[in-house]
Amino acid sequence: MRGFVTTGLLFCHFLIFGQPSSTASQEVVEGLRQKNQMANTTLVKNIPLKNVGPSVMSGRVVDLDVNPENPAEFYVGYATGGLWYTKNNGTSFDPVLDSSETQNVGDVAVDWNSGTIWVGTGENNASRSSYAGIGILKSTDKGRTWQYMGLADSHHIGRILLHPNNPDEVVVGVTGHLYSANSERGVFRTSDGGKSWQKTLFIDDETGIIDLAHAPGNFNTLYAAAWQKDRKAWDFTGSGNASGVYKSTDAGTTWNKISTSESGFPTGDGVGRIGLAVFDENTLYAVLDNQFRRKKTEESTKKSDKLNKDDFKTMSSERFLKLNNQKLNDFLKTNNFQEKYRAENVKQLIRSGSVKPIDLANYLDDANALLFDTPVIGAEVYRSDDGGKTWAKQNENYIDDLFYSYGYYFAQIRVDPNDKDKIYLGGVPILKSGDGGKTFTSISGKNVHADHHALWINPTRSGHLINGNDGGVNISYDDGEHWIKNNSPSVGQFYAINVDNEEPYNIYGGLQDNGVWKGPHNAEENSLWHQTGHYPWKSILGADGMQVQIDNRNSNTVYTGYQFGNYYRLDLEKNQRIGIMPKHELGAPPYRFNWQTPILLSSHNQDILYIGSNVLHRSMNQGDDWEPISTDLTQGGRKGNVAYGTLTTISESPFAFGLLYTGSDDGLVHVSKNGGGSWEIVSSSFPKDLWISRVAASRHKKERVYVSLNGYRWDDFAPYVFVSNDYGKTWKDISKGIPASPVNVILEDPENENLLFVGTDNGLYVSFDRGESWEVFQNGMPNVAVHDLVIQPNAKHLLVGTHGRSIYKADIAHMQQLKPEVLKKDLHVFEIEPIVHSPNWGNSSGAWSKPTTPGLDVVFYSSNPATFSATIKTLDDIAVSSTDIQADKGLNILSYDVAFSKSGKMAYLKKNKKELKEAQNGKTYLPKGRYTLVLEGNGNSGRLEFEVKDASKIK
Repeated sequence: MRGFVTTGLLFCHFLIFGQPSSTASQEVVEGLRQKNQMANTTLVKNIPLKNVGPSVMSGRVVDLDVNPENPAEFYVGYATGGLWYTKNNGTSFDPVLDSSETQNVGDVAVDWNSGTIWVGTGENNASRSSYAGIGILKSTDKGRTWQYMGLADSHHIGRILLHPNNPDEVVVGVTGHLYSANSERGVFRTSDGGKSWQKTLFIDDETGIIDLAHAPGNFNTLYAAAWQKDRKAWDFTGSGNASGVYKSTDAGTTWNKISTSESGFPTGDGVGRIGLAVFDENTLYAVLDNQFRRKKTEESTKKSDKLNKDDFKTMSSERFLKLNNQKLNDFLKTNNFQEKYRAENVKQLIRSGSVKPIDLANYLDDANALLFDTPVIGAEVYRSDDGGKTWAKQNENYIDDLFYSYGYYFAQIRVDPNDKDKIYLGGVPILKSGDGGKTFTSISGKNVHADHHALWINPTRSGHLINGNDGGVNISYDDGEHWIKNNSPSVGQFYAINVDNEEPYNIYGGLQDNGVWKGPHNAEENSLWHQTGHYPWKSILGADGMQVQIDNRNSNTVYTGYQFGNYYRLDLEKNQRIGIMPKHELGAPPYRFNWQTPILLSSHNQDILYIGSNVLHRSMNQGDDWEPISTDLTQGGRKGNVAYGTLTTISESPFAFGLLYTGSDDGLVHVSKNGGGSWEIVSSSFPKDLWISRVAASRHKKERVYVSLNGYRWDDFAPYVFVSNDYGKTWKDISKGIPASPVNVILEDPENENLLFVGTDNGLYVSFDRGESWEVFQNGMPNVAVHDLVIQPNAKHLLVGTHGRSIYKADIAHMQQLKPEVLKKDLHVFEIEPIVHSPNWGNSSGAWSKPTTPGLDVVFYSSNPATFSATIKTLDDIAVSSTDIQADKGLNILSYDVAFSKSGKMAYLKKNKKELKEAQNGKTYLPKGRYTLVLEGNGNSGRLEFEVKDASKIK
């Protein structure tokens, strides 16, 4: 272990400073208004972003609403991907929430008689990427337009119920804030279509309503599931005394708690999330995430012949030294201890007193293991046959491998409307019971993703199921024996993306619960692959996909992994992978790895790799060996069940090897100018305790560095972006002008130092003056969370990794040229790329195919809105075509079809005795040659030549 020096002042600010406060709903609403206003005036409103997929892996579904009279028609709510509509049984989908201010969905309810749609925004699962909403939205025109109906501070909506005979009567279960206490939670009721709301059930400011259900045929009988929880960045308590079941007999006007200690339903601080299903006036079910610990039974205390982690927690050194070496080696190898830790080596460490037996158990403790190893009771099913007066537990045994320890993510139960003993449970698998929950079988299929959140059962055809999970939508017509996958929407939830330098270049990305994928940037998202069997995107790793680094010498060498630092070096050509996760020494505290562990290949040497835990690790040989090059670069962690006090971002300056920056989840930024020999804290002036979402060393100035902070895990939605021009000694706030939304990433353009991009939880922004002002950049992209940004320098493409709508691509070549000298002009026409002539223009290859049509984009900048006339002329001044365009302030695109106008063709033929052949589509296209574009308007003019090239002369 080398020595380290850490300078700078580390405040014990947990004692000195109060925790960050949540953003007031008025500020969020004002931010939405500000963004809408900016969208109307942005300089880049005409620069398109194109969705490039992928789609096949889909994203997390939270709810379904199906037309009971026509089950081929339904809506799908994706957690962060908006609301989608199908009228052909999922063969195709259309997005219907794109015009709204958010894509974050908690629940959807449809009045199929009128077509009115209600959307409760803000996901109802309490996961680490469950984004807040903006309240209740309503559409009376099938999603073409949306009305905001209030409850702005709700953040997360659990369930919406519509009165079947009165569409103006709506009951909403509000879960409330995820990371902070608030009062706008509980049950809300409207009888005037959302014009006004009455809060009819409120328990406390940490307890919300996660589920609502009503008795079929009687809307007066309602049930509500209350859920007390407390999520922090370092800990999640998903249960509490206030959790329970409530009943109303007057359509939600008044409520009584029915999950009392006398009722037979569990009570106490172990009562977690509850899901409800009502069969009739008397029979209802509840699935409970029971967080009480399991009792040790005689069976569970029987000793296995094999060693396990718990054996070492109480083992003495003397007993350890008597262990059979083969038995001990089996344990060490099975649990992936480093090669140097084998039986004799470990026994010698025990003899010397360097380590103790319990250190072997501690060695295996990490945040990932806690998800699966915590011995809670887990899922339980309760049933009442007297309207909730009494309850009886149904499952005879533990329902293992359904919730594990994270039932907060599930707790979904459904009952077949035609059979009160037939129920379904959603968890990691989807389970079915035909005996009221006493026994279960899995109905998951090979083409069905894990983690189930939504299920619809056809009330007129038992066994017809529509299921929503972390991998999209599945449909079954035989009660889960076989499933159809319906994943045409591009709703991938990307954490991170990257690109290589191949031609065409490939995009790589890690997704929530859908692994790591690779695909060509120019792949078309269509159904052709159903015929060929070759989907253009390929999965290269499973689990929750994380960051990706690609060796620029050989793109077959890829570094990527899954949650909590489990990273690999992949050889894509040989289909091989080698684990490269740094290991702590036996007896030393385990490293703390973030859910999305940062990884970085050095631009100075592609054999050098960095990975961040709570310290920074460096490998000089592609991850085969590691050395820590820092001490703890965080505040040391906090007691809790979520890894915290971890590094979240790493950057190395392209100007100097070893000029390194790190950021942590607890608000610290460090710099080292000597390859990790010493470190200095440079974040003392920042708001405290916020997640450092990105640190980025400048590509244009050695001393410059950018930092973004993210307050999402405090429900603090303010934007925080800073720049320093002295290695972090002083900072300038450059977030002014960005509407309220947490910032995930800042990216500096490699060609234009004034051009910056920022991705937030609600969209994308660009600055042309190094952060002095900001423009909305979302033409073609809805208001969705942007997690990552990368620029492919050769293609001059910006790739936008969203957490909900997959990946978008924008050509930023003209934006890169929008420098101060251009912005000072009244009019600037950019160089026009030549176009290659084709005799096939305007002609189709067959009777049933569409004609091939060319297009030439003329991009220009105007300092003011104005009408411009564009004339295309030959070099001898013959006007062959002309048109007008209403230009906006900023960048504009004039799309020219490369064809003669009628008068232009006549003028051309008068002076040129040559044949012009009319194409099948009736147009006559320009012949090969050079032409001039003249653009005039608002007292200004621009003139530029372009060429229609001869294809035979192109090498």
